Amino acid sequence: MGEYFCGWYYRCQSDNQTLAIIPSVHQTGERNFCTIQLITDTSTFHTQFPYDNFQKNGDEIRIGSNQFGKAGIWLDIHAPDFRVEGAIGFSDFTPIRYDIMGPFQYVPFMQCRHSVYSMRHRVDGQIRVNGAPYVFDNAVGYLEGDRGHSFPKEYVWTQCSFPEGALMLSVADIPLGRIHFTGVIGIVLLRGKEYRLATYLGAKAVSIKDGEVIVRQGRFCLCVKQLGSPGHPLQAPVGGAMTRTIHEHPSCKVYYRFTHGDVTLLELEAPNAAFEYEY
Repeated sequence: MGEYFCGWYYRCQSDNQTLAIIPSVHQTGERNFCTIQLITDTSTFHTQFPYDNFQKNGDEIRIGSNQFGKAGIWLDIHAPDFRVEGAIGFSDFTPIRYDIMGPFQYVPFMQCRHSVYSMRHRVDGQIRVNGAPYVFDNAVGYLEGDRGHSFPKEYVWTQCSFPEGALMLSVADIPLGRIHFTGVIGIVLLRGKEYRLATYLGAKAVSIKDGEVIVRQGRFCLCVKQLGSPGHPLQAPVGGAMTRTIHEHPSCKVYYRFTHGDVTLLELEAPNAAFEYEY
């Protein structure tokens, strides 16, 4: 039995509340199981389910009585330390033009493969976490996923939605056999136009330090800097098992500047961006 994980990351953002929901399935070589993690503005919650609670039918996922898919999410969790109930619906998905991994989707034995299912979509509904309501009325969502056997040893990841569009960026140490390189994948969706930054298009991370990353690709440059506090602890996979603690801030202040030559295409100090910095 091999080591493997597959997870989906649903981020829901209103004007004043954030909720990220992460269902996942795991094989560790010794045992199999499922998890659901929730991240709010102030807390994280985690619970585990038997492997046979997991079902997948196309884009629809079920873990016990909890359902996830393009139509929405239905949650009914009664764990020892938290209780979650409610439903939210999705509409108006914005997929990217082609697989975010580009030609790397065909490279075997990669540690982790990333997917972006929707850069931006509408979210409506309500989820109650330990009795506290998270209400989404014409709010905005984002959906991505990861699969493989382990998260990268070092990486930066951020995601943000704003009135003119949305963006995501991941910069990570990528092991391939005996070599390592710093891989870049990112999308800036701006006024309906998709700008893609990726290693396979010539993108390079020219600076990673102190919560800031600068990526250049030809005349394009994206600068990202976290301005908020450190994130909340979150479980992440190593060898399929959830034995690593990373830190994600689901809603913090992040500065973004995206330029093409001397032209500034986007400059934004987002008050409620998501950010992970593991360097």
